[in-house]
Amino acid sequence: QVQLVESGGGLAQAGGSLRLSCAAAGRTFRGYVMVWFRQAPGKEREFVAAISWSGDRTYYADSVKARFTISRDNAKNTVYLQMISLKPEDTAVYYCAASPAGAVAVVSAVVYWGQGTQVTVSS
Repeated sequence: QVQLVESGGGLAQAGGSLRLSCAAAGRTFRGYVMVWFRQAPGKEREFVAAISWSGDRTYYADSVKARFTISRDNAKNTVYLQMISLKPEDTAVYYCAASPAGAVAVVSAVVYWGQGTQVTVSS
């Protein structure tokens, strides 16, 4: 059974930082792009960041560029999202996902989803 399990969410103050982790189990995600999406209450799920299998290519939504950093450790089958300078508008449930290359930011192309982790940023 394939599982993506997120952790590291919680409450932070504006300007603070959090680090999310996504541990993959059940299969190797070789060749998959690993993606972070988020969904705020009443809003559609949106792309946050993605990283290629080799880690040599990263992609970010404009709203998080220079504040969020995605990385992966393939030996540990784990993807990370380091978030700094958090803003109240970053409040959302953050989802880890695995997508085929070429469909980085497309929700409908996601093959595997994690269960999500809540991030709440207070002002």
